[in-house]
Amino acid sequence: MSLVGPTPGYRSRLAEGPIASALRAVGAVVVEGPRACGKTWTARQFAASEVLFDGGDEQRLAFAVDPERILEGPTPRLLDEWHLVPGTWNAMRRACDDRPDKGIFLLTGSAFPPDDITRHSGAGRVRRVRMRTMTLAESGHSTGEVSLGSVLGGGPVSAAKPATTFKDVVECTVRGGWPGLADLPAAVAQENLSAYLEEIARTDVARVDRTRRDPAGVSALIRSLARNVSSEASYSTLAADVDLDRATVKAYLEALERLFVAERAPAWQPRLMSRVPLRQAPKRFFADPSLAAAALEVGAERLRSELNYFGLVFENLVMRDLFVYAGANGCKVHHYRDKSGLEADAIVQRPSDGAWIAIEVKLGGAQAIEGAANSLLRLEANVDTSRIGPPAKLLVVTSTGYGYQRHDGVAVAPVTALGP
Repeated sequence: MSLVGPTPGYRSRLAEGPIASALRAVGAVVVEGPRACGKTWTARQFAASEVLFDGGDEQRLAFAVDPERILEGPTPRLLDEWHLVPGTWNAMRRACDDRPDKGIFLLTGSAFPPDDITRHSGAGRVRRVRMRTMTLAESGHSTGEVSLGSVLGGGPVSAAKPATTFKDVVECTVRGGWPGLADLPAAVAQENLSAYLEEIARTDVARVDRTRRDPAGVSALIRSLARNVSSEASYSTLAADVDLDRATVKAYLEALERLFVAERAPAWQPRLMSRVPLRQAPKRFFADPSLAAAALEVGAERLRSELNYFGLVFENLVMRDLFVYAGANGCKVHHYRDKSGLEADAIVQRPSDGAWIAIEVKLGGAQAIEGAANSLLRLEANVDTSRIGPPAKLLVVTSTGYGYQRHDGVAVAPVTALGP
């Protein structure tokens, strides 16, 4: 129960701002995200004491015998992997009720617990902060010259050609944004991630809702998600791909989402000038693009030679960073597709004032950029902007190259220049 201090070698994270703000506003802050994304390391930058529930049976037994005593200590008090011990939530909530202070507890968790009813009873006492793996800006592979916040304000887009090469981008994709793997060669990191996925299939999916699952079936679904990454694959499509029934696929996928391994971008629903109906299906991604590569055992060299598939995994990389940068600016991320085939890979919109940008993701190349720009311009013409206003920016995100503004107003920027 020693006082917690800064972690040696810790890399600053964008989640620190929301955590600090939340600690000033409520009694307890829950930091959620996939296992090994850095939640505990980040929470320790704020904690004065800690209880590590995943460190063995001693702390769990102590909580079972005397929960009030376990919750006592200098604040903020970190309760790491709190969902592993039934009763932690209610005991913490009661403690917040009894004490008027702010910033009493910091909870970290890598899964939604099975009892969502008690979990949601923290209204007014608890704020949640979502963490993901490190963005390229956090890992030092993006210059951050093109700020999403500035772009939302209509600011210009300009960036020098970065030192990060296409080969570097591929290796960053395979290694992922996991803090513990940041200094490893991409091939070694991928071996660790393969073991990570095996553990999820074997243990974590069953634990998240206390329901026995078939590890082989879960692994098959993870591979199917990897084959269909950055797509609107339905339950039926995935079920046909892995030879499982639709209900089983739905249950497995929901478990993976509760573990923060898989996530989705919901469809954007603006008012259109035309009568073309919009698609409703979400787009599916992994929490980190490295998981798609690890699931299919596709290394960096192979990805560089299979650019069609790498384009899909690269979109996952860009979306991961956009989720984080958007969150830092109070924005939501959607995707857009209508039934005529017109699409935008990402729509970033700020609910507070309605400001929005439309984004297409391309590896690069003059022809691909031209096609993406034309698609974005058609989308702008098709959206009824009388209510939400025109887009703050139309943006094509590429893997490498300069950041610049085209003559038609569409901006182009490499992911290695994006930042919050």
